[in-house]
Amino acid sequence: MAQRAVWLISHEPGTPLCGVVKFSRRYPTVEKRAKVFNGASYVPVPEDGPFLKALLFELRLLDDEKDFLESRDSCSHINKTSIYGLRVGSEELWPVVAFLKNGMIYACVPLVEQTLSPRPPLISISGISQGFELLFGVQDFLSSGQKTDSELNTKLSQLSDLLLQTCPFGTLLDANLHNSLDSINFASVTHLQKQPAWRTGTYKGKPQVSISITEKVNSMQYDKQEIADTWQVVGVVTCKCDLEGSMPNVTISLSLPTNGSPLQDILVHPCVTSLDSAILTSSSIDAMDDSAFSGPYKFPLTPPLESFNLCYYTSQVPVPPILGFYQVKEEEVQLKITVNLKLHESVKNSFEFCEAHIPFYNRGPITHVEYKASFGQLEVFREKSLLVWIIGQKFPKSMEISLSGTVTFGAKNHEKQSFDQICIGGTAYLKLHFRILDYTLTGCYVDQHSVQVFASGKPKISTHRKLISSDYYIWNSKAPAPVTYGSLLL
Repeated sequence: MAQRAVWLISHEPGTPLCGVVKFSRRYPTVEKRAKVFNGASYVPVPEDGPFLKALLFELRLLDDEKDFLESRDSCSHINKTSIYGLRVGSEELWPVVAFLKNGMIYACVPLVEQTLSPRPPLISISGISQGFELLFGVQDFLSSGQKTDSELNTKLSQLSDLLLQTCPFGTLLDANLHNSLDSINFASVTHLQKQPAWRTGTYKGKPQVSISITEKVNSMQYDKQEIADTWQVVGVVTCKCDLEGSMPNVTISLSLPTNGSPLQDILVHPCVTSLDSAILTSSSIDAMDDSAFSGPYKFPLTPPLESFNLCYYTSQVPVPPILGFYQVKEEEVQLKITVNLKLHESVKNSFEFCEAHIPFYNRGPITHVEYKASFGQLEVFREKSLLVWIIGQKFPKSMEISLSGTVTFGAKNHEKQSFDQICIGGTAYLKLHFRILDYTLTGCYVDQHSVQVFASGKPKISTHRKLISSDYYIWNSKAPAPVTYGSLLL
């Protein structure tokens, strides 16, 4: 007698999914036994998302499911037992014990210690009665004395530890969770619990959660047929969770718009307790296709006290945010430069700042500059042999700007002038520096309402995002040999 998985689902009509998984627990050892017992009829337990959708559909709790369906609603399928078969893809997960009480759906999947084809009589499956006993025990624990959402969240946060005592490895020992609560004296040992290495103390104060997404875009643009331009986005999600308790639980979800670029090469902080396998297997090495996982990316975690990087990721966006052309021609003691920049129409045209730095290495100081800029202004740093084109906070309506001119240099002073082993002769580059607030190139964002916090008190949740240029180079199209990104880092 054992359970393969247990769920608590809040039924929330009118929301996009009509429900939220408040708690779930899987038992991998029982799942291995199910695979052996069920043989060819074995159906794996799905992830929380597909299970939620299939269960609400079977219980007729989806807002858009009003039509009559023969397979579910005919008189021959009247359910009197609260035991269901859920369609998950092309397979059916059976048996699933589920019932709705006071807006909460209690569900579990009992272990059947034999083949499921043909279906055995319910009375022969001992795990079903045990499943009911477990769910009724959880219902009694949650409903006793509960008056506010914060009290419910506190009890939900205690469930994980209580089930370790009452239902270890999926086998029910005691359906009265209050007995276990009293025996381990949960309230007094909260501060004595063994804490993870990344949480070295406890927090006292106003609860709040801050989440920031920072994306850095790299680009190498050559304007050459023999070498392709490259670009890539590297993102980091930084969090600060000020929550009371020794081990508060938080679930943070990253979402993408319909046309967003899938996240790849995801690395997570050790405080993340579990992950969908599709998140870990998404790699930039593999060719992109329409089946690439595009979220939502859920991260359940026990956060440390200090600010931490929840995850890192990369993404291959369709186009770079700013397309550029840079050309340098040497004419006696002068250099003639031409720069064209174009902001892609899909990018937010609102910068905190935007500048183009044009250095001239291995030459003397700048003695004279003549230029014409269609937009912005040019600053000259003579001793540094550097031009800075200050574009400002917006591109014009045409989204295109240009700069042209001639630069004259004085005699070299080897002690003061900048030297570079790459930028020799006609090899030269322009580097863009910009920052856009409240925007990411992938479209990645965190919906405040999707953040789940299982801790005392209702926290204030704030989210931020920004796009920053990192190694964003536009190389002289007249250079004798293209410079690769790898050679720049040497």
